[in-house]
Amino acid sequence: MAYVTIGGVQYEKELIDLANAHTTGQGEGKVSKDEVDDLLKSALDGQGVTDVERRTLEYIRNNFDFTDAAAERFDKKFAEL
Repeated sequence: MAYVTIGGVQYEKELIDLANAHTTGQGEGKVSKDEVDDLLKSALDGQGVTDVERRTLEYIRNNFDFTDAAAERFDKKFAEL
């Protein structure tokens, strides 16, 4: 697993890269409901969500733009982790 350090805190690089890919290029520049599912699927790729993955998801939620529907879906599913 590769990591990236932002502000002295370590995050999972794959999740950060995925969030960046979903918010750049064509489109509105916000994470959509389907993209929330991609992020959560990536975080759940092992036997569970690690502390680094959880921290990374929190970072993404706080630092990336989400559509209203995506924000609602993310918050609900994140609370279930």
